[in-house]
Amino acid sequence: MFWRNAPAKVASPRAARYWSLARRLTWLYTGATALLLILACAYLYWTQVANLAREDNAFLVNKIRDCRRLLRRGAAGRAPLVNEVRTEARTSPIKYYLRILGSQERRILATPGMDRLLPPRVFPIAAATARPRGVHFRVSAHHVFLLSAGQAMGPAPARRRRVVQVALDISRETALTADYRRDLLLVVLLGTSFSWLVGAWIARRGLKPLRDMTAATERITARQLHERMRPDGWPAELASLARSFDRMLDRLEDSFRRLAQFSADLAHELRTPINNLRGEAGVALSQWRSAEEYRRTLESSLEEYARLARLIDNLLFLARTDDPTAVGTRTPCDARRAAETVREFYAAVAEDRAIRIRCDGQGTVHADPVLLRQAISNLLSNALNYTSAGGSVTIQVQPRTDRGLEVIVSDTGSGIAPEHLPHIFDRLYRADPARSRHPDGAGLGLAIVQSIMIRHGGSVAVHSAPGQGATFTLSFPPEPDSTFVS
Repeated sequence: MFWRNAPAKVASPRAARYWSLARRLTWLYTGATALLLILACAYLYWTQVANLAREDNAFLVNKIRDCRRLLRRGAAGRAPLVNEVRTEARTSPIKYYLRILGSQERRILATPGMDRLLPPRVFPIAAATARPRGVHFRVSAHHVFLLSAGQAMGPAPARRRRVVQVALDISRETALTADYRRDLLLVVLLGTSFSWLVGAWIARRGLKPLRDMTAATERITARQLHERMRPDGWPAELASLARSFDRMLDRLEDSFRRLAQFSADLAHELRTPINNLRGEAGVALSQWRSAEEYRRTLESSLEEYARLARLIDNLLFLARTDDPTAVGTRTPCDARRAAETVREFYAAVAEDRAIRIRCDGQGTVHADPVLLRQAISNLLSNALNYTSAGGSVTIQVQPRTDRGLEVIVSDTGSGIAPEHLPHIFDRLYRADPARSRHPDGAGLGLAIVQSIMIRHGGSVAVHSAPGQGATFTLSFPPEPDSTFVS
């Protein structure tokens, strides 16, 4: 049980913040139970004391009322009054004392022994009200009285003023109340201790599924990412956590797979130009060459260096776009003007390949101008690479009804096979397995486009079929934030 690990000294409030869930639940359950027991016992004790006090005060009031009635009767009430004061007070099962005082506090009648035990001065001032309340008076540690006094009038016509003093012995009631208070305190202590034990057991048992889930997660390592928690069989509160954990494992497994593939592809992309450079250098150094041959070797090497530089630049660009701490600012951009700028840049290439580029539409978008042109440029370069001579590429700027904007780049090229469509935005992925049709490409252009759109809060989509060309759509949101990650 967790309480075996509890520290010997009381933990500070700061340390309590790091308590285990079992300890927290145990103490919360114990505290709630203790509070409930304290409130219940306090109510029972208050009710018991209030009932006894009400009965005792009612007894005193009745005695004062009886004495008033007998005093008003004069001589007719003399004998009953004497019997009440001297006989009934001594023989009654309820121990009490009565005293009748005249003017100047002169004793007229009193229960035997009352003057020695309770002198007149210890009583409260006689009340003229019908229900005077009593006051407590302790004669000794175990001898307590409830005292009360009331005014009374003698018979007509003199109607002399009299004072009736009544003392009720409540020593037994006081002792019973003290015992009752101790019993209730014992109930609170025992109940709290029992609730602590029960709460610890309940918390321990109730958190067993959480411990099982923890043990299951600890068994999952980088080599066992295929393991899943499965939401079935868990309590309702943990089923959603299991589902979320499984989704996280799905993402991790996919990320590990992509990272492994990315590393393999990157190694291949770097190895090819490096091997070319080594081979050319080895051939050049194997025997004496003419200056023109060395020149051609250096020119070929420069092409490989340029290919490596482009690959590194693209990788650095993707690394910057993946950094969530880098923040850029969007500004209103003329999308048609950005498309025209890109078209002019590729005009010479398109003319050499006998491909026609056309721009249509108008629209303004909130974006980074450089990144907007980069995205359009990558799509146009990709379209030119896969469009045959005599084909065409269209860049269309199209506002949406929700005040968003789309930039659509379509071509009449060879198209993309269905099995490649889900992967064309992956880094270093190229649909051509031989990697020979466009050796300058590294499979990062479309990945960069997707990264740019994600940082703008938009998306990129593709529709294509073999032999029917491809259409890429950049969708920008209607109300972008003023800042974004770039």
